[in-house]
Amino acid sequence: MLQGKKLVCFDLDGTLIDSVGVWNQVDADLIQQLTGQTIQLDFIQRERDIQLQLFKNTADPYLMYCNYLKDTYKIEQHTADQIKQQRYAISQHFLEHIILLKPHAALFVQQLIQQGIQVAITTTTSLQNIYRYQKNINIYPKLHFENSFDLILTRENVKNIKPHPEVYLQAIQHFAVQPEECLIFEDSLIGVEAANAAGIEVVAVYDAYSEHEIEQIKNKADYFIHDFSSVLN
Repeated sequence: MLQGKKLVCFDLDGTLIDSVGVWNQVDADLIQQLTGQTIQLDFIQRERDIQLQLFKNTADPYLMYCNYLKDTYKIEQHTADQIKQQRYAISQHFLEHIILLKPHAALFVQQLIQQGIQVAITTTTSLQNIYRYQKNINIYPKLHFENSFDLILTRENVKNIKPHPEVYLQAIQHFAVQPEECLIFEDSLIGVEAANAAGIEVVAVYDAYSEHEIEQIKNKADYFIHDFSSVLN
């Protein structure tokens, strides 16, 4: 798997950190605060995945998602931008205190560094969230993003988010490596598809919140692991 690899790229949410379920709770709390409605978490995730896929080529897919929430739940007293700001305000507690690293993720990253392999974060999340994650008491003592990773690319660095391959093409260009010299770790179908489109081998990491796509993920990934213990020396 790692033979001949000079660069390993990691998605963040759902891959290195166990955060997808937290965003479901954030959106549930947001809708509850704005409308008084209680929405099932699995329904929220499906709707968010669908909308972000539809809006993937827009300038700000998450603003468009908030506009979708505004229209769907008839939130007339707030603009989409205000809803987006409230969403991130709600998320602060979760991102800085609740989220955990995926099992053995920090150990695997350190192993790669010791082997002289360059490592990068290649994520659709925002730089603001990166800073929030780095304040998390469950994360920063084990894995400091800015100190550990040679490159961090967020959604601010690309015009096209996953499943477009832009973030991965940027990464291999930055390090001047060939696609076959790179390996990607992803948890979601759109992430795996982005790796496929870039022509780079991809390891799918199991995440409970991608269970509904698991067979497609396995079919499109080059490798599948349940957690990072599978790739530790």
